[in-house]
Amino acid sequence: MAQGIPSFFKHYKPRGFNYNPMYYDPEKEKREERERRIKAELGIKEDSDKQYIPRITRGSMTNYFRQNKTRVQRYTLIRLIVIALVLFLIAYVFFYL
Repeated sequence: MAQGIPSFFKHYKPRGFNYNPMYYDPEKEKREERERRIKAELGIKEDSDKQYIPRITRGSMTNYFRQNKTRVQRYTLIRLIVIALVLFLIAYVFFYL
């Protein structure tokens, strides 16, 4: 198809594939292991020794959405009641005063 002629169908170019292979460095592994042993011998504690405790547990998203749904329903009910009261007040003022 010519470059200057408009088309109803857009032809997309394929996406590129960016794969960065991981590099294994045996010297670095040996050095890190040696540093860990030396720190263990000297009694130096690392920050990486802390146990990771995830805050997200199984079912937490379901509970979140359930709580969010009840909260939205509650606010919707309150909004509906307020609108009804305002309309009754306007009708009272309009018809009885």
